Amino acid sequence: MRADFYLIAKPRFRDQPLLLVCELARRGHDSGKPMLILARDQPQAEAIDDLLWSFDPDAYIPHQIAREDDPGEDVPVLIASPEIAAALRPLTLNLRDQAVDGPVERILEVVPADPTAREPLRQRWRAYQARNFQLNKHDM
Repeated sequence: MRADFYLIAKPRFRDQPLLLVCELARRGHDSGKPMLILARDQPQAEAIDDLLWSFDPDAYIPHQIAREDDPGEDVPVLIASPEIAAALRPLTLNLRDQAVDGPVERILEVVPADPTAREPLRQRWRAYQARNFQLNKHDM
């Protein structure tokens, strides 16, 4: 198992962090593995959904927001707010405050540009380290 931490460094992502989420969703989709995006809340899930349609006019990333009446099991990229108990997928992008706990191949974590907002990410790093994940850091 592996956990990748993506540090927001470029002005493009600093100004609009959800663009990085879209870029990572594109990479996940291109890999052919199903991806789950764990949004912090419903408004963030809706913002990611909207941005995935418009962030790159040449990109088409099949996605949807998970709902109780439609868990989106066949959709390559599924976005889940905390109210929906979506099953983890091989690629799981975590935007929540807690470490992902469950069977995954790879976890992607987005690290905010603001150094004062990084403590929860440091805690998640240690949590994944304690579970013997291969840890990687990427400057974006």
